[in-house]
Amino acid sequence: MSHQVISEKYSKLPKIHQISEAISNKANKISIKGLVGSSTSFVVQSLFEKSELPFLLIFQDKEEAAYYLNDLEGLIGEKDVLFFPSSHRRAYQIEDVDNANVLLRAEVLNRINSRKKPCVIVTYPEALFEKVVTKKQLDKNTLKMAVGESLSIDFINETLFEYNFKRVDFVSEPGEFSVRGGIIDVFSFSNDNPYRIEFFGNEVDSIRTFDVETQLSVEPQKKITIIPNIENKFSQESRESFLEYISDKTVIFAENTELLTSQLDKLFEKAKETFAGFSSDIKHQEPKELFLSKAEYLDRAELFTYVELSGKPVFDNKEEFQFNAKPQPSFNKQFDLLRDNLKENTNRGFTNYLFCSSEIQKNRFQEIFESLDEKEENNTTLYIPITPPLGAGGLFSGFIDEDLKITCYTDHQVFERYHKFKLKNGYSKKQTITLKELNSLSVGDYVTHIDHGIGKFGGLQKIQVEGKTQEAIKLVYAENDIVYVSIHSLHKIAKFNGKDGTPPKIYKVGSSAWKALKQKTKARVKHIAFNLIQLYAKRRTEKGFAFDPDSYLQYELESSFIYEDTPDQNKATQDVKADMEQDRPMDRLVCGDVGFGKTEVAIRAAFKAVDNGKQVAVLVPTTVLAFQHHKTFSERLKDMPVRVDYLNRFKTAKQKSETLKALEDGKVDILIGTHQLVSKNVKFKDLGLLIVDEEQKFGVNVKDKLKTLGSNIDTLTLTATPIPRTLQFSLMAARDLSVITTPPPNRYPIETQLVPFSEEVIRDAVAYEIQRGGQVFFIHNRIENIKEVAGMIQRLVPDAKIAVGHGQMDGKKLEELMLGFMEGAFDVLVSTTIIESGLDVPNANTIFINN
Repeated sequence: MSHQVISEKYSKLPKIHQISEAISNKANKISIKGLVGSSTSFVVQSLFEKSELPFLLIFQDKEEAAYYLNDLEGLIGEKDVLFFPSSHRRAYQIEDVDNANVLLRAEVLNRINSRKKPCVIVTYPEALFEKVVTKKQLDKNTLKMAVGESLSIDFINETLFEYNFKRVDFVSEPGEFSVRGGIIDVFSFSNDNPYRIEFFGNEVDSIRTFDVETQLSVEPQKKITIIPNIENKFSQESRESFLEYISDKTVIFAENTELLTSQLDKLFEKAKETFAGFSSDIKHQEPKELFLSKAEYLDRAELFTYVELSGKPVFDNKEEFQFNAKPQPSFNKQFDLLRDNLKENTNRGFTNYLFCSSEIQKNRFQEIFESLDEKEENNTTLYIPITPPLGAGGLFSGFIDEDLKITCYTDHQVFERYHKFKLKNGYSKKQTITLKELNSLSVGDYVTHIDHGIGKFGGLQKIQVEGKTQEAIKLVYAENDIVYVSIHSLHKIAKFNGKDGTPPKIYKVGSSAWKALKQKTKARVKHIAFNLIQLYAKRRTEKGFAFDPDSYLQYELESSFIYEDTPDQNKATQDVKADMEQDRPMDRLVCGDVGFGKTEVAIRAAFKAVDNGKQVAVLVPTTVLAFQHHKTFSERLKDMPVRVDYLNRFKTAKQKSETLKALEDGKVDILIGTHQLVSKNVKFKDLGLLIVDEEQKFGVNVKDKLKTLGSNIDTLTLTATPIPRTLQFSLMAARDLSVITTPPPNRYPIETQLVPFSEEVIRDAVAYEIQRGGQVFFIHNRIENIKEVAGMIQRLVPDAKIAVGHGQMDGKKLEELMLGFMEGAFDVLVSTTIIESGLDVPNANTIFINN
């Protein structure tokens, strides 16, 4: 493994031995200069393994801290590297606490308190700024348990109530517990998974962690500690700085102390402002008990072995160590430049290491280098060790070390793609579905019985059957007829799903109406099924065009995607390409949430078709989306020999006729448009692929016209919300289905809040979003007073740039407005629901929906 080879080289450096000795000499303040990117991670790893002391690493912000965390997890191991985040999503909004972060903070405190072997803690100023509970208080509020110990269930029950734990039927989030006979489930704030404790009498028989979703055991435990919510439970007096909490032996590494302390100062000033605005019943107008100031930080840090990683040293450093590292050069995705650079390095006596985040990336590089070597007459082979994933996948930042004579490049920097960081967030995935939701039927709900039709649910009742008591479900029908359904016949009933707001017809027991309706429905279904089977059988038997396997250009396009593919996205791409390479026409549905990467799958399929000399039609529901897709496709394919054009109602008659002429002559490769694409005057020279985006927005007429484009053309359908008919086709295997369920890396879950209209809420959210450089959508679906709403927002946030958009505007103006918003010319877009169709403004993080 290449990273182990590099680690060994660093650990043998005389400089590392000298720094290690200086660290063990407690009084030293040390300065390390000349480290770049991930070279810092290798140096920290070598020092940690030599010194066997606890390390605290402070980086400039959460993102940078997370990247170094991933590097160190790969180098040292996940068990000995911990992340210490801030508990609030936004400073000073006390109710805005992120449970996943509270969990991570508690885990760190618990690890320090348990006095296990030393570990590396990675953090950033906002996290240090919040004070933590004192050791004494934490000890007092920690429940320790071990297998074989004698404890009464009542005692645990009372203790958990004292810790403010909530008793529930089934635990689903931290701070909950449940008691069922001799079993206690408890979700502590110091572990990602809840614990299941089984008792035999008053003795702890077994302890194991389990998964909330599946309720299955994860791993057995011998000893556990249960900790309450350390951020909410303790008063201000029982808090101290994190620097007081950690052991005196800890070595503090700070990246730039001057910047770090100025950030603490800013945070402290903001805290003072906020506290001054609180009502007088808060005793402490100065937030010193809750937060750390710059002065406190420097006073306390003075007592530790302090290592300054860059920037101007704040303390009088006794020793300074100089490394000689340079950042990875930029190649602008030009692989011949990369190859020449690697050859030049080899000639200078350097060893090249290319860190790839996955096997796919490794194969891509090998194919690219092979094809480059084939083009050259003097064929030189180049050895590049390609490593398996490190941490979250590869190093986060490449570097050249002149002293060790090594170059460490990363694939994502070569391809200029976004590199994800990975934070432990075990709790957030548990919020998907809880067992409570399964018991959803309540008295009065409509229920369908397969034999008797639609009736009302009357609850569970105990009835006598042949002298035995049985539990049955009571159903109430017309004229107060009652049917009892045994719990052994549950398969015969289902919750009724129909049109919202209109009560269904309730049937009379024994009448023939329900029977007749079932017969009629069966006949209709058979008729539809027959037609569909005929159509799909015809599609299956027809010969389509078999596309060639991926070319060198296809690999280059896929490598230039700036984000890392999610596993589902990768599988969907492979499925689509495999379908295209077969000689029967493709008919695949790609289903995935907004922002999960469906468009990228479509771009790759479109390019594959163009690469094989075919044209592509992309059908979208709205003019704005046609324009957006044109921008996205053009941007992604700008380095490729492809012409992308679009048709929508904003184009003049002259522009349209020019586009149609070029299309017929085969000069346009990809045409994007609304339902105008299916009109008679649109003639393709050689259409090979049809992509339908947001297909649920098209009526049956448009879909019928699509079939006339040719039954032997490959079809790719994209949707976030498939209509039942489309989904049914896919589930019965008449159409192939790919589902993209993995969200992009580092995507936060969407938070939805239902609040009464409040100018204060609007003002705060818009101001916060603008302050962090984001944008806001404000949806108001009444054109007659939309300008008044825009005026109100302008009054609340005078420095915001606000624009108004709706469907009655002139096409050109609406197009310019949307383009301006996408490019960040406005902060707030007040609009009707015209923006709903898959519009992609990644910078807009907040949306208000009025009424």
